[in-house]
Amino acid sequence: MGWRLALAINEVISLIIKEDFEIKNLTTYKIGGKVKKLYFPETQSEFTEILKELDNYIVLGSCSNILFSSNGYNGNIILTTELKQFEIRETKVFAAAGVKGPLLAQKTAEAGLSGFEFMIGFPGSIGGDICMNAGAHGQCISDNLTQCCLFDTKTKEIIYRNKEELDFSYRHSLLKDGRYILLHAEFELKKAPQEDIQSLIDRNLEFRKNIQPSLKTPNAGSVFKNPENDSAGRLLDKAGVKTYDLPRVKVWDNHANFIINKGGATSEDVLTLMVMMYNAVKSQYTIELKPEILFIGDKTEKEEELWNILYR
Repeated sequence: MGWRLALAINEVISLIIKEDFEIKNLTTYKIGGKVKKLYFPETQSEFTEILKELDNYIVLGSCSNILFSSNGYNGNIILTTELKQFEIRETKVFAAAGVKGPLLAQKTAEAGLSGFEFMIGFPGSIGGDICMNAGAHGQCISDNLTQCCLFDTKTKEIIYRNKEELDFSYRHSLLKDGRYILLHAEFELKKAPQEDIQSLIDRNLEFRKNIQPSLKTPNAGSVFKNPENDSAGRLLDKAGVKTYDLPRVKVWDNHANFIINKGGATSEDVLTLMVMMYNAVKSQYTIELKPEILFIGDKTEKEEELWNILYR
């Protein structure tokens, strides 16, 4: 109750709005055209007021698993990056939608709390992580979640849902259908020796360094989801896609499930390479990989054709 009250006190309405904003520098792929209107709410009150007022919009967080159209988006984007409020009370953690996973992992480690070690290498924010039930190294965000505060886009009301009501599974939650938008979440972590937590964080960082490209090399994380009882990276590697190197994009040398923006790439470049990778696995193993990356924005005819292949 105290957390909910704190979010409502001293809310200052000073909403930041950008028009015809080129979004590419906010995405980890460094790809994307102009957005008609971009909103940066800084408080839950601002966030909910925008959600109530607008009829058509897309809510984004860190833009870390996003392929944004180079053609832009003639609509409204709400970015949660300024919703940074979080609080640690004994073993409970409260976090707004825009809190970065790595920050929360480090702060809870300093408090001697275990459960968020897997997030240390994630570029995403809590809202996106819960929506897709992000996970790694045998942990996932739903493990320690107890309750979510959500905005119901159908009724335009704020509601609360327990973990059991959110339909969590691999890379899925109830939030993925778009009706509910995360405002803030509550977690229950476990006490553990700080040196053990930090050791696990260090191992996770080292693992990520070896098998995932740094964000200094523009990418959007894993391109395809793992099929049941298999690895998308293994299938792509065996299908020989590491040799795929186009003028502005390429498959990363160290792991076949990552696409790198070599510089100046467009969304069509990425989709073209995704379809090549998809076709290679389908041809060799008759397995149709599902994209983990989300496409946002106004597609060209060619992009529509490519995306329809991937979501056939």
